[in-house]
Amino acid sequence: MRRMKWAAWLATLFLIATPALAKQPQPRAVTPRGPLPADEQVQVDLFRRASPSVVFITTLDRVVNPFSMNVREVPRGTGSGFIWDEAGHVVTNYHVIAGARGAQVRLADQRSFAAELVGASPENDLAVLRIKPGERRPAPLPLGSSADLRVGQHVLAIGNPFGFDHTLTTGVISALDRSISDDEGSIHHLIQIDAAINPGNSGGPLLDSAGRLIGVNTSIYSPSGASAGIGFAIPADTVNRVVPEIIAYGHYQRAVLGIVSMDNVSEVVTRRLGVKGMLIVEVQPRTPAAEAGLRGTRIGRDGSVDPGDIVQSLDGKPVEGSGDFDRLMDGKRPGDRITLGLLREGKPLSLTIRLGGRR
Repeated sequence: MRRMKWAAWLATLFLIATPALAKQPQPRAVTPRGPLPADEQVQVDLFRRASPSVVFITTLDRVVNPFSMNVREVPRGTGSGFIWDEAGHVVTNYHVIAGARGAQVRLADQRSFAAELVGASPENDLAVLRIKPGERRPAPLPLGSSADLRVGQHVLAIGNPFGFDHTLTTGVISALDRSISDDEGSIHHLIQIDAAINPGNSGGPLLDSAGRLIGVNTSIYSPSGASAGIGFAIPADTVNRVVPEIIAYGHYQRAVLGIVSMDNVSEVVTRRLGVKGMLIVEVQPRTPAAEAGLRGTRIGRDGSVDPGDIVQSLDGKPVEGSGDFDRLMDGKRPGDRITLGLLREGKPLSLTIRLGGRR
């Protein structure tokens, strides 16, 4: 009798438990994806190859404890960079390290190294650091050329936006030969891209679809301070001209002519004369411009203005203001000869001048 009661009780328990067991949540079966499309696989492989050469840069500042007078280093900002050569040189933007007392470089494998500043070129927004990574050195990025770039080409940017290290963004070249200006001056011949560039991306590499370095990401155009689809990169040809000199000499030597112009004055004078060009306001002493006899603008005792030479072309290319002139001078080297098309006292004049140099 007892056995029958126990059997009935177990049967009842089974009937109660079975629906509960049947209601246990079950994950859905995963649908096999299949191989990646060829274009996606190219990007995956490219990032895998290139990302170990991209570094995370933390700049440091020194603060003094007012009570103990002990000095310690504290984080100041972050940015990106990349391995340039087998000697451990790291390229980044000048504005990433400007004003810092030190820097730490972290590799993709999370090893960190104190970085030594080799030198910089503020006018090109480029700087070079050096680390000693030992035997496990990341490979330098393959170098490409920016001279043959075309609008519409696919590009990839790798950097550390907002501190999120080794982030990949993609896009296309939106425009070429752009110029941007800020309080520090102007940078010319930039590559404009629509790949997302945000704070922290500065100094990171811009790659083409072959994985070659074609630029260094430098800035964005955005009222909000975040990516708005307009980013700029320093072209690889500029980087390859400037960086070796920084490594060799600690600085980049600029080509110097020795003239000063002001667009607001130039525009008034050229409009009054009915001509186009850039008015020379001042000729600096002991410069190639002074030696060549270029004339600056003079102000008479009665306040009258005696216009100086008006530059209308440089090496046959038109000049209508200081922006044109600076853009055409960018890339010139000390010792190069340039030909200026001038207007002097209403008459055309051509002068060939050998450029000097200045740090």
